[in-house]
Amino acid sequence: MRTAITTIIAALATTPAFAANGAADEPGILMWAFLGFGAVILVGQMVPAALLVVGALKALVAAPKEVHHN
Repeated sequence: MRTAITTIIAALATTPAFAANGAADEPGILMWAFLGFGAVILVGQMVPAALLVVGALKALVAAPKEVHHN
């Protein structure tokens, strides 16, 4: 029984060594999809921000309107 437990522990201790070689591979499709999704969100946030800045600059540069008092 003791040798069986020792064998199981030895086998489980070496398992992470077999899984450690995945870092040398190129990134998978899921990582690229995640980065692409993040880029879409970033661009989606930048478009309204750019429109807001352009509108603010137009308001600053525009000549003041005359106010008519009745």
